[in-house]
Amino acid sequence: PPALSLCESDARQSFRDWNLTWHTENPDFTKCFQNTVLVWVPCIYLWVCFPIYFLYLRRHDRGYIQMSHLNKAKTALGLLLWIICWADLFYSFWERSQNVFRPPVFVISPTVLGITMLLATFLIQFERMKGVQSSGVMLIFWFTALLCATIIFRSKILHALKLGPEVDVFRYVTFYSYFVLVLIQLILSCFPERPPLFSETVNDSNPCPESSASFLSKITFWWITGLMIQGYRRPLEAKDLWSLNKDDTSGEVVQGLAKYWEKECANTNKQAIKMVYSPKKQTKSSNSNGDVTEEVEALIVKPSQRNSAPSLLKVLYKTFGPYFLMSFLFKACHDLMMFSGPEILKLLINFVNDKDAPNWQGYLYTGLLFACACLQTLILHQYFHICFVTGMRLKTAVIGAVYRKALVITNSARKTSTVGEIVNLMSVDAQRFMDLTTYINMIWSAPLQVILALYLLWQNLGPSVLAGVAVMILLVPVNAVMAMKTKTYQVAHMKSKDNRIKLMNEILNGIKVLKLYAWELAFKEKVLGIRQEELKVLKKSVALSTFAVYVLVDKNNVLDAQKAFVSLALFNILRFPLNILPMVISSMVQASVSLERLRLFLSHEELDPDSIIRGSIKDAEGSIIVKNATFSWSRNDPPSLNDINFTVPEGSLIAIVGQVGCGKSSLLSALLGEMDKREGYVAVKGSVAYVPQQAWIQNAALKDNIIFGREMKESQYKRVIEACALLPDIEILPSGDRTEIGEKGVNLSGGQKQRVSLARAVYCNTDVYLFDDPLSAVDAHVGKHIFDKVIGPKGILKNKTRILVTHGVSYLPLMDRIIVMTDGKISEMGSYQELLKQDGAFAEFLRTYANADQDVENGDANSPTVKEGKPMENGVLANEATGKPILRQLSNSSTYSGETRKSLNQTSTTELQKAPAEKNAWKLTEADTAKTGRVKAIVYWEYMKSIGLLISFLSIFLFMCNHIAALASNYWLSLWTDDPVINGTQQHTHVRLGVYGALGMSQGIAVFGYSMAVSIGGIFASRHLHIDLLHNVLRSPMSFFERTPSGNLVNRFSKEIDTIDSVIPQIIKMFMGSLFNVIGACIIILLATPIAAIVIPPLGLVYFFVQRFYVATSRQLKRLESVSRSPVYSHFNETLLGVSVIRAFEEQTRFKLQSDLKVDENQKAYFPSIVANRWLAVRLECVGNCIVLFAALFAVIARHSLSPGLVGLSVSYSLQVTTYLNWLVRMTSELETNIVAVERVQEYSEMEKEAPWCIEQTAPPNSWPHEGQVEFRGYGLRYREDLDLVLKNINVTIKGGEKVGIVGRTGAGKSSLTLGLFRINESAEGEIIIDGVNVAKIGLHDLRFKITIIPQDPVLFSGSLRMNLDPFDKYSDEEIWTSLELAHLKNFVSSLPDKLNHECSEGGENLSVGQRQLVCLARALLRKSKILVLDEATAAVDLETDDLIQSTIRTQFEDCTVLTIAHRLNTIMDYERVIVLDKGEIVECDSPANLLQKKGIFYSMAKDSGLV
Repeated sequence: PPALSLCESDARQSFRDWNLTWHTENPDFTKCFQNTVLVWVPCIYLWVCFPIYFLYLRRHDRGYIQMSHLNKAKTALGLLLWIICWADLFYSFWERSQNVFRPPVFVISPTVLGITMLLATFLIQFERMKGVQSSGVMLIFWFTALLCATIIFRSKILHALKLGPEVDVFRYVTFYSYFVLVLIQLILSCFPERPPLFSETVNDSNPCPESSASFLSKITFWWITGLMIQGYRRPLEAKDLWSLNKDDTSGEVVQGLAKYWEKECANTNKQAIKMVYSPKKQTKSSNSNGDVTEEVEALIVKPSQRNSAPSLLKVLYKTFGPYFLMSFLFKACHDLMMFSGPEILKLLINFVNDKDAPNWQGYLYTGLLFACACLQTLILHQYFHICFVTGMRLKTAVIGAVYRKALVITNSARKTSTVGEIVNLMSVDAQRFMDLTTYINMIWSAPLQVILALYLLWQNLGPSVLAGVAVMILLVPVNAVMAMKTKTYQVAHMKSKDNRIKLMNEILNGIKVLKLYAWELAFKEKVLGIRQEELKVLKKSVALSTFAVYVLVDKNNVLDAQKAFVSLALFNILRFPLNILPMVISSMVQASVSLERLRLFLSHEELDPDSIIRGSIKDAEGSIIVKNATFSWSRNDPPSLNDINFTVPEGSLIAIVGQVGCGKSSLLSALLGEMDKREGYVAVKGSVAYVPQQAWIQNAALKDNIIFGREMKESQYKRVIEACALLPDIEILPSGDRTEIGEKGVNLSGGQKQRVSLARAVYCNTDVYLFDDPLSAVDAHVGKHIFDKVIGPKGILKNKTRILVTHGVSYLPLMDRIIVMTDGKISEMGSYQELLKQDGAFAEFLRTYANADQDVENGDANSPTVKEGKPMENGVLANEATGKPILRQLSNSSTYSGETRKSLNQTSTTELQKAPAEKNAWKLTEADTAKTGRVKAIVYWEYMKSIGLLISFLSIFLFMCNHIAALASNYWLSLWTDDPVINGTQQHTHVRLGVYGALGMSQGIAVFGYSMAVSIGGIFASRHLHIDLLHNVLRSPMSFFERTPSGNLVNRFSKEIDTIDSVIPQIIKMFMGSLFNVIGACIIILLATPIAAIVIPPLGLVYFFVQRFYVATSRQLKRLESVSRSPVYSHFNETLLGVSVIRAFEEQTRFKLQSDLKVDENQKAYFPSIVANRWLAVRLECVGNCIVLFAALFAVIARHSLSPGLVGLSVSYSLQVTTYLNWLVRMTSELETNIVAVERVQEYSEMEKEAPWCIEQTAPPNSWPHEGQVEFRGYGLRYREDLDLVLKNINVTIKGGEKVGIVGRTGAGKSSLTLGLFRINESAEGEIIIDGVNVAKIGLHDLRFKITIIPQDPVLFSGSLRMNLDPFDKYSDEEIWTSLELAHLKNFVSSLPDKLNHECSEGGENLSVGQRQLVCLARALLRKSKILVLDEATAAVDLETDDLIQSTIRTQFEDCTVLTIAHRLNTIMDYERVIVLDKGEIVECDSPANLLQKKGIFYSMAKDSGLV
């Protein structure tokens, strides 16, 4: 060979000599081989890496690292090495001059090596410039160089010992110094450099150690050990977690995805438009009429959009492609290495058979086996790490994209995706993607593994492999069919899950109404109905998957009866890709379903920001200009506002009045750009503030709700609070204005919420104000105060443009202009006087209502003194609207009289924030807490009980059978291989084959059995647990729902139930499988080489410690992750509810940032948990690799006494052990972390419950209450054990059929009275007697069915109208129509296309607030009970409808007892009696006329509302 000409001056020495290298007890390489190959290998490696690495560093510049001692040392050594190599070179030249002719290799090798050392020195510096703290490329280079040098070193020493004096002293000295320097370089390159200048880690309090870890630490995941130790010593907390790497934060990731998605959308739109515009030109020329053109264009656009939908897959690929490429390379390396194991095993078995082979070969094979296994471990986990981190980024990106999209979609698009669906997109679908990233490479890797395995098998076994291959090929279509079926089931499952979550969301939002109407059971039935559907689908897919498992296992039995263990090892490799393929396929199916859902959501139409011209308009004649505008809620709806024309001059005050449902709120939405503008021109000048009809309050401190992201200006803040009458409320709140407000403002009364919402708008200090009836929810005198101080001509906003939707007649004379709306059109417009003169509909409307109070009003408005002396709305922590009082009694303790109150202008800021320190921590909502410590055994027991103990033990038994059969069959195989061969064949082949086949069959049957058992058991369990959870949540008292954020509950119902449904059964199967596999492998190794008993226990101990060490941290991380997940959903829910407010105030960016922060907090807990997984796996696989090492080593040591069959058996089993150990720990921790779901679902069963729903013994007769007499005897009520009484000694008897009004300032205890009557809160003292029955003695449903309430805020559930009126289907259609007619809804309902089956959207969004109120009235009319309670039911209704309602109640409930809580006194002026409450006591109780003469509290209230 040509190599010889390099080495030889005369052709004496050969390049390779097998006698010297292999067939000897003391192997060595030839001189020539040493001088060429061993010197060149490291050089070639470095030169191949150099170009790629150089380009990579050019692109990824992390900043500049300062020179350090470490760096100087490395560089100096590099130069020294170069000098030594070239010394060799010059020595060769010198020898030439002395006429000693050496072969050319003595010149070539030192030259090559010298240049390479220079390159290495250059790279050391270049890496420093580019900020690389620790380099893998260089470490591997030094390692290879050292390895090659070691071989030469050994050989040189042997040589010197043999030859003695005649050695080449100069070259020996240079070589030894070279060897030492390379060793030092290797050691130095293990240490990391200091971090680059100006990197983020410098100013970070707790940076992630990954970036600054050394290469060795990175590949073994050593850098996480610190956290693990901390987690082992004490449970981790959120503050222990590292910050995310910059590349993993939402800011970085979401931006990338958004950018590509926009490009993609733009591209597809371009294609669509190309198709569109060609015909448009012709239309234009032939037809001058614009409308027709538009129509034609629309027709053409529709089909073209379908052809080219923007592809989300492409976008994801562009964003995350590079990472997948990296993972592809790692995976390919790993797969190729996987097959080295069986090949080395083959050599090892041959070695055991060949008794003459020298011992060192056995040790070599053992070493190779171990090295291979270790390398495989390191590569595999780098691959996993990349996959998981990419998955994490993907999830972040998806959540960010969904959140951003939710802020801009149109209202019609909102209808198609409910809150539940969108939350599911964020939780379930994002999770699906994350799971897929780990599997995606299996799509090419599994077939590759199969092909390689089959090729090697063919080499081992020849044609008999084909039988197995045929079976496999036949199974592929079967699997495909199954995957398709699974996909349809998956879609169905997701759909019913969505519906269930949506329904749960509504139940939680309307829980108060459910309790008041006693409708819990009807809704429980609905949820369970949907759940049944969901489980049906699950059952189908379980049956499918079990069948698949059976088939897969069975084919292995066809294959296995072959001769040797190499094949067995290969079949084990084969088994993995074949088992995982169905999993990958189903995972891909799920992800494709999710991908489609996401794509649909992300391509919903968005609000057109240009439909409304915002900003300063130069030649504008007014601040708001609307010309010939027509609006609809979505493109395909009929327009709801028709040709609207009006101009609002700057700084004027405009009122919009009209009937319920005539489009007042819609007009404001149109001005905000929330509606779809069909035609016309709309311009709004300057910034806008908006106060919606139903106040939207964030779960944050009161102060943050008002400031709403603007900067804090103390003086302005105080002015606003004062003007909005919030001072008294703030004084009463537990920590002043820093009190946390619950979700949707549960701990504020309706009036307080509205005022906070108003204060937010006023504080923002914008140019245009849109008020959607903010005064309806507050008392008359507070309304008047707010009007005077804020909205009216003398208020804070007097120079701004204000548009006020209102039902209050008294404010109209003060308006600059009034717009009267009927049926989506403007019917009249003008000032108050003009409209009276026109004598149109408006004048008519006024005459009915305003009779005499007009002059009073004017008088009042001119004399502000009347107002000042009165206390403002006695604000207290109560929720008037949703009746969720929490600390209301505080109003009693802070006695509230004129003297104690300082005049307003003296209130100092300190007093505003007078929150005492100890109360500062007062939190209302309980955050989702993380339990600590081990999951208790009782939880597993609970789970087994809910499966059913029979099934549990049966499945464990079947598992045992399966594995015993598997072990037996392999042992039988090893006996068979050792059968002596006589005349070229073995005896007893048939017996052997028969037994082997039988064992195989029994294995198959056992597998089928346990798969079925576990899956069916899982379904039983999840059904059982869900029913329990639902029942327990519905049985909880009202106070529970106030304390628990709905996000937590929804999380329980979606995520935890999903885990119990689909994750836990799978994990249990895998856990059991891997547990028995490990035990089996250990038994086999012990049987083959009993000496292994010395090693296995210590390794087992190491294993156990590592595992315990890990589980402590991992479990806590998982809990932290799941706790930090709730806020992401809560915040998202909140955003969806307040999206119009956020858009109006143009606060989208701040909310996006908040959402990103919350997601990052969640990922902060997730990232360490994936790294911990890798940490563990690397440690454990090393334990497993040690088992391989010892199994092989003992086999080599004892080879003379062992049969090759047993050696094969024990080593092939030990090769599997690593995989199984890995699985076992992963499954143990998965099981522990996922069983937490059971724990959390069970958690709610221990909560306090309200009284039983029905009590047989004390159930009142059906005709009860026959008269409707209500008697309060010494009644008192408190909200929590530790609080004062809210109502005290209430003594009053209300006769049957009497009409009684209940009035009082806010917080006087009016709503508390009704809550007591319905036993939403149980009495503290005294009792309520209805027709002789003490209500506390009967079941809650018995009570609540017999009393009817029309609640303050009308809640509807999504479903048909009919369902909303009569969820139990008790009444006939005629009865329902009658009640609708009486509620003045008949015309409206009969005009709907579906009449009674009209679908109400979530929360009744598609009816106006007034219409919802009427639906509630219809409910009451249907129930026709003897006692009716009205909780300020008419606040959101215009006066005319109010009158209708009042007259309906008078006629229809003539012989019933009616209790009305009134804010508008005119509704109760003709009642028989009025009860006036103050501070929880009855202060006056008489007929209205008498009370007015007394000149007491009632009189002053009447005066406020202008009735006197």
